Amino acid sequence: MGAASFTDRLKTFFGIGKQVSEELFEDLSDLLVEGDFGAAGAFKTVDALRLICKKEGISDPAQMRLALASLLEGSLCAAPENSANDSLIVILLLGVNGVGKTTTAAKLADRYRSLDKKKPILAAADTFRAAAVDQLKIHGERLGVRVVAHKQGGDPAAVVYDALEAALAGGGDMIIADTAGRMHTKTALVEELKKIDRVVESKAPGAKYIRWLVLDSTTGRNALVQAEAFHQAVALDGVILTKFDSSAKGGVVYSLSAELKLPVVFICNGEQYGDIKPFDPKKYTKEFIGLE
Repeated sequence: MGAASFTDRLKTFFGIGKQVSEELFEDLSDLLVEGDFGAAGAFKTVDALRLICKKEGISDPAQMRLALASLLEGSLCAAPENSANDSLIVILLLGVNGVGKTTTAAKLADRYRSLDKKKPILAAADTFRAAAVDQLKIHGERLGVRVVAHKQGGDPAAVVYDALEAALAGGGDMIIADTAGRMHTKTALVEELKKIDRVVESKAPGAKYIRWLVLDSTTGRNALVQAEAFHQAVALDGVILTKFDSSAKGGVVYSLSAELKLPVVFICNGEQYGDIKPFDPKKYTKEFIGLE
């Protein structure tokens, strides 16, 4: 069942001729579970909706749907904005292989360069995959953005160090680092990221340091499992959803916020550099429940 069909089912669910009843609430719980909410999240959301409907005397499904939209929108964590006063921003992109980290790094570089007039440097800190380094170099050439890279198998923290040196020497005011998606063990991954942390904190203590997790939105609840693992390993600041199209049911966004307190900061919905947009809670929620 894809996102379009899920939205269609929600539209039908709140259709004409129904009455707000206990059975309707139970059916809504089941439907939200199918939309990648997860059982706990679905039941908690419907319990809150039930109280709102009772308090406000809502008996019309159309009004119940609007109440659900308001409830869901309000449940989403707000994404912090970068300040124009940040002299140096370091963005570390995390995530498993295959979610689109390298392409996302290029999209961010293009966006910040063109819209915010930043001077980004791309750091090829995924030194385990030669393809990732080569791909980032190609993006850098296309965008006219500097890429700092070492040979395959090199030290990722050393790449970030060199990128910081370049930035501090006047070569840029933003570093976007692509990191490895897989290590032999979780401990190795955590130690590698801690090493990068130490490099950033010692080399550029005044920099704004951001850790964003890149997730494939088509993987549903598995995306939440990945987020839990990374968030436990390194405190994340937010999530970027890639491959967002009609096949993504979307409920996991609310789980990320409710269960992990993680905001979604960007959504990517294509392969072009411009196919990245800041996450809009109101628009997303309206699309999710078929109001738009």
